[in-house]
Amino acid sequence: MNSSRQHAVVTGGGSGIGAAIVRALAQQGVNVSLMGRQVAKLQTVCDSLNKHKQTYSTRCDVTDADSVAQAFKCASEHFGAIDILINCAGAAPTKAFHKLSADDWQQVIAVNLGGVFHCTREVINTMRKQNSGRIINIASTAALKGYAYVSAYCAAKHGVLGMTRALALEVAKFGITVNAICPGYTDTDIIRQGIATIVDTTGRTEQEALQTFTATNPQNRLIQPSEIADTVLWLCADGSRSVTGQAVSISGGEVM
Repeated sequence: MNSSRQHAVVTGGGSGIGAAIVRALAQQGVNVSLMGRQVAKLQTVCDSLNKHKQTYSTRCDVTDADSVAQAFKCASEHFGAIDILINCAGAAPTKAFHKLSADDWQQVIAVNLGGVFHCTREVINTMRKQNSGRIINIASTAALKGYAYVSAYCAAKHGVLGMTRALALEVAKFGITVNAICPGYTDTDIIRQGIATIVDTTGRTEQEALQTFTATNPQNRLIQPSEIADTVLWLCADGSRSVTGQAVSISGGEVM
């Protein structure tokens, strides 16, 4: 990576996978703009890394086109043109399909698919003019298969992968790569909250609840956020310039 002149934007950068990606990029010398709705969490990540003034945070609601436009304007004014976009903001509420309201459906689609559209639209013209760029969408194994009780999430993530593949073809001649990373269940606050919910509602132990998630992975474990961050670094490297339109599964063999 020619990190000294690169500027990356990471949405959902205040926790979990997003924060791990921010740290990995900053450690490579990349200037990183963190975006998300929870300003305090963004600032905590910045404070832990900002010894060399390499990170900047700004509030952004990816479902709101105006909020996205303002956030990207601020980021570009702070660190210059954006070379790397990591679309990581997302939400995965669980509900049986027959209980989904129209509002439930629209909100999940707005965050997980609409947000990728809004953010990508903010960088694509500049990347085309630069004849270079990396767009990495943090999707999910839910982009590659179905899971019960998250039909809206699966639909949104399948949409992200479709958009990834279509856009990769459109911009290939401009030196821009567009890829999706598809993690299985990952060791984040979302999973820990899921474990707590299972314990509270079923009376199972934490270990038994954890097995609900790890059992889907042939390696019988949760994916670590650092594994996803390492894959981001690889996709940003010069040696990966021919890798585009791909769904990179990080799932211990759950999806092949």
